[in-house]
Amino acid sequence: MSEPADTAPTDFTRREALALLAALPLAAAVDPSALAARAWRHIAAAASAHGAPYTPQFFSAAEWRTVRCLTDEILPRDERSGSASEAGVPEFVDFIMVDQPRTQHAMREGLRWIDAQCAARFAVPLADCTVPQRASVLDDIAWPARARPEMAQGVAFFTVFRNLTAAGFWTSQMGMADLRYMGNTVVPEWRGCPPEALAKLGVTY
Repeated sequence: MSEPADTAPTDFTRREALALLAALPLAAAVDPSALAARAWRHIAAAASAHGAPYTPQFFSAAEWRTVRCLTDEILPRDERSGSASEAGVPEFVDFIMVDQPRTQHAMREGLRWIDAQCAARFAVPLADCTVPQRASVLDDIAWPARARPEMAQGVAFFTVFRNLTAAGFWTSQMGMADLRYMGNTVVPEWRGCPPEALAKLGVTY
């Protein structure tokens, strides 16, 4: 997706902006961190048990192609890390759909809406569009303040799907590495804050 020149981030990149969106609740009244942890445990257990490519529990084959394509349009591979699909985000979204049944209808309708838009414009679903064709559709719904009224359904769906993609990516192993997250690591001996970190902060002790 291309960004309008007057709204494009400068020092604050799109990926950093999406990282903040990952802190938003995945569903009302649900602890997002607990839900994400449960999702990744389930995905890891399924991979260990079957030793085969992941089989979606909720999405149809056609929907699965759209989900994988859409997550990668939101978070493509870059110089720091792999794409959303390489991080396992489609599997994460599939788990959320099974775990949160009240989200299923909106998800199906949203995916159908995007594929219908692509079919009307280019005679193929999103996954079979060219990169410029996908961008032309997604640019119409990625910027709510600029979207035409008839795009309202797509805007609402894409906003939620983008948040869900961000939540999945930055709670995955790849996403935490992308953020250079240093937690959940055993420190056998604490030797104090590294000198370079103290220098950056301008403090001593």
